[in-house]
Amino acid sequence: MAKQSLWLRCEKKQFERRTAITPTTAKKLIDAGFEIFVERDSQRIFKDEEYEAVGCKLVEHNSWPNAPKDIPIIGLKELPESDEPLPHTHIQFAHCYKQQGGWSKVLARFHRGGGTLYDLEFLTDEQGRRVAAFGYHAGFAGAAAGALAFAAEQRGEPLGQLEPYENEDAMVESVKKELGGSGKPLKVLVIGALGRCGRGAVDLFRKIGVEEDNILKWDMAETAKGGPFQEILDADIFVNCIYLSSPIPPFLTKEQIAAAGKDRRLRVVVDVSCDTTNPHNPLPVYSINTTFSKPTVPVEVGAGNPPLSVVSIDHLPTLLPREASEQFSANLLPSLLELPNRQTARVWVEAENLFRQKLAEAVKAEGL
Repeated sequence: MAKQSLWLRCEKKQFERRTAITPTTAKKLIDAGFEIFVERDSQRIFKDEEYEAVGCKLVEHNSWPNAPKDIPIIGLKELPESDEPLPHTHIQFAHCYKQQGGWSKVLARFHRGGGTLYDLEFLTDEQGRRVAAFGYHAGFAGAAAGALAFAAEQRGEPLGQLEPYENEDAMVESVKKELGGSGKPLKVLVIGALGRCGRGAVDLFRKIGVEEDNILKWDMAETAKGGPFQEILDADIFVNCIYLSSPIPPFLTKEQIAAAGKDRRLRVVVDVSCDTTNPHNPLPVYSINTTFSKPTVPVEVGAGNPPLSVVSIDHLPTLLPREASEQFSANLLPSLLELPNRQTARVWVEAENLFRQKLAEAVKAEGL
């Protein structure tokens, strides 16, 4: 039987330092008979030499378009916008299955090229849970960014550029320092608190010293009555960690913010879920994703009212690139080991069936 090859591409999104396959995971794949090609990438948290040392074959930066068509290409974030046909099999987060902005154009590239998409968000186990997710570190880093934005607001300035941390401990200490030593005075609300993302946010708040009674942990039971929710306005920081799968009433509205006037306590919203371009976005108080270089966007609050800013960075776990990558890659490994049998292995068969369904919808939407 021929070796299963896999091509790890570089990431073109600015500041993205994570990877889908770490050197640790690459070695396990190679030991299992895989051949791993790795694009050189100075932005990646792991050095090229770390891959070479475990037996990977280094190839030129961003050279995947010229890779043999039978080698699957694996990456994390979506490819740069283009109309170029995609003939390869791609394994990545594509953000195009929930009718996000430009979804049909992304899928049309696969239609024109004859390629296949296995979206990492939709590789699931027998219970329907994702086999690998960055949720915990997204919530942890999102809560940290929210606390840093709150500290900056208290100084009367916007939050400056965010830089990745070496590890969780370094992040916690940095946040505590910016808050003057502790997050004890804060009151925070996390919606989606029972999921991986929500647990990460709650853990960060605990580690910076927020008192347990001041960490409001909401999930489906608390939101069942339907928004908008006054309780959000009564916290200093609100973190949205829900997985949006169907239309729901908004959690927060511009009208609600305006009506609260000067009595509003809320200063920072962290939208970890980042459903910015989703037509059912539960936070219709902003409309753009923010970036590491400009982490917050101000909300229109009306003259004379206290400021309110939103953090809506869609790759927050890259603030902890090494830990987040190691966890994700380790969780993805069992599914990758089944890749040679992807015509029959349930996790890959179901992902391809979903791709075919969404591709048909895109072809219709694009009139192809």
